[in-house]
Amino acid sequence: MPLGETRLLPDAPDVLAPDGSEVRLLLARAGGSMAHFRLSASQVARAVRHRGVEEIWYILAGAGTMWQADANGETEIDLVPGLCLTIPAGTSFQFRAADTNDLAAVAITMPPWPGPEEAEFVVGRWPPSL
Repeated sequence: MPLGETRLLPDAPDVLAPDGSEVRLLLARAGGSMAHFRLSASQVARAVRHRGVEEIWYILAGAGTMWQADANGETEIDLVPGLCLTIPAGTSFQFRAADTNDLAAVAITMPPWPGPEEAEFVVGRWPPSL
């Protein structure tokens, strides 16, 4: 019997994120939560800014681009398998999947995701398709 919790990746999404990506919930503890995100090929998520949570993303499969912006400037990050990146609280961000493959990532949210009111919609880099 495991000492901690376990959960297999669900076949179907548990919810849609405010940005429109599919979310499969994994596990949560007092300090953070983990989820699997999927964006279908050629899709562009809505741009959001998290009010108080920080995230660490790890790209599992596919390819794409993430735009991030804050008071200090903006950047675009190529999303490829093996890349790990952070999204600090208060950072505007938007991501899109390449035309050829679905984009899949796992992310840790600190503190745990409090609910959809955490994300506020912002003007992004690209027109969203979701």
